[in-house]
Amino acid sequence: MKDLHSSRPLFSFGVITDVQYADVPDGRSFHGVPRFYRGSLAALNEAIAIWNDQGSDLSFVIQLGDLIDGRCPRDQAPAAAREIVAAFDRFRHGHVYHTIGNHCLYNLSRGQLQEILRIDGSFYYDFVPHPGFRFIVLDSYDVSVLGGSSRDHSSLAMALLDAKNPNVDKNSPLGMAPEQQRFVAFNGGIGDAQLQWLDRKLREAEDRNERVIIACHIPILRESTYDDTLLWNAEEVLRVIHRYDRCVVASLAGHKHDGGEGVDEKGIHHRVLEAVLECPPGENSFGRVDVYEDRLELLGTGRMRSATVFFR
Repeated sequence: MKDLHSSRPLFSFGVITDVQYADVPDGRSFHGVPRFYRGSLAALNEAIAIWNDQGSDLSFVIQLGDLIDGRCPRDQAPAAAREIVAAFDRFRHGHVYHTIGNHCLYNLSRGQLQEILRIDGSFYYDFVPHPGFRFIVLDSYDVSVLGGSSRDHSSLAMALLDAKNPNVDKNSPLGMAPEQQRFVAFNGGIGDAQLQWLDRKLREAEDRNERVIIACHIPILRESTYDDTLLWNAEEVLRVIHRYDRCVVASLAGHKHDGGEGVDEKGIHHRVLEAVLECPPGENSFGRVDVYEDRLELLGTGRMRSATVFFR
């Protein structure tokens, strides 16, 4: 058995997802789950304070989408998003990387999000936090009716939903077969140009003997999530990832608020992280990930479950 305490991590980072802040009264999801819109800001501030107390051990933070909630009034959305970004800016020990989610796009345009999140260019990008490791951040609303990355992609998304989802309410999977339930308006997909970019980045990483961690708001493995919270073209993305034998070691996602996990056919661990939004006052959901030569150790706080992921 491997000794999990035999060495110090190579680097560590913070993780959090689905803050979904809004200055509105608490409510419930479509399934009746309580949601604490105002309290999520306090929870985020607590996470930042704890990460700061952990000192320079944390190299960066990555948030996996849905900074504000769709219930945030449109005229208040830019200020609410800036308030959340200002909280992240109080993290003292490194950069904060952002992934966009569906709630980010309900009341904010891509242009507004680029300005508020200070993302210069595409919402899919990569970075190298430590020699031998690369993060690839995907834009899971590249093809989307909520605000695709181009007019053509928005039109493609509308045509896809019309063809795949027979319901008048395109947010509803009612009556659809399980494998078709992903085709709802609050999900999205990854376009051809992004898939080609992903292929190039994975080829580069494999050539450089780098290990890769994928970050995407919508889960990309069906076994890790519900049928209606899966990326539209998840199998296509996995086919690209699986071209590279030992490159990708883990995938992190949000979107499914109660979390999930699964291991795909190539042994890649897919972890869906638990949301901040559904934490009542006094509870929280965030974590730190310690990265070693042979594994990731997710140390969760509150609702976020801890896990150890050994590399293949």
